[in-house]
Formats: sequence, C-alpha cells, structure tokens
Amino acid sequence: MGERTGGWERDELAAVDAAAELEIAVRRDDGALRAWTPVWVVRVDEQVLVRSWYRRGTGWFGAVLRSRHARVRVPGLEADVTVDDLGDADPVLSAAVDTAYRAKYRAGAGSMVTPEAVSTTLRLVPSGR
Repeated sequence: MGERTGGWERDELAAVDAAAELEIAVRRDDGALRAWTPVWVVRVDEQVLVRSWYRRGTGWFGAVLRSRHARVRVPGLEADVTVDDLGDADPVLSAAVDTAYRAKYRAGAGSMVTPEAVSTTLRLVPSGR
C-alpha cells in the first residue's frame, strides 16, 4: 500500500486521476450490488468527488443519497466508500470542483458545472480506514 492522504492512498488517487470515469454501485437491501453506473470523477487535493447532471431521488444518485454508502471502481482500484452529500454549501470547494471538472473534461464539462450539477456534489471517502 502507498502513503495515505485524507483516507485515500496516493496510488488510489493516481488511479482516480487517470480514469476518465468512475463506476459506482449501491448495495440493495439484500447486500447485492445494483448495476454499475459510470460517472465523471474529479479530485480536489485529497478529496474524490462526483456529480450528477441534476439532483434527483431516482437512479444511482437517489440510491446513494438514501444509503450514504457505495462501491466504486476505476482501473487499478475497487473500494467501498461512505458518501458525503456536499451539495453547494461550500462555495470555495464548489469553485475548486468546477475547476477540476473543466481541467479534466474540458469542453464536455459544461453540464457538470451548472448550478443544478453543483448542488449534486458528493465526496467519496474510503470506508473502514
């Protein structure tokens, strides 16, 4: 294992940085994973963050809001995470996440930096560390 920063190992953060998408799945009540859903992922310092296009109570986003736990994977990493709903409560962090989306996804980032998308900001924290 590599050096740990903010709950994530440095090599795990590098895997997140290198991935175009992160796949996320929420456990059903019986413990089985729901289908994997690809989402765009960014990193701000040692934080791993994802957004949806808009806030909704259905699909992967609604399921993760209800459970606050998920499993995520990118090439070279698969981990259980706790999910923090940050929304748009911290304008400084929201701006940093916007900047990270623009830097990573360039012209495609427009839909991820709208006020609706900003309100869906979720932080993924490794579980059990």
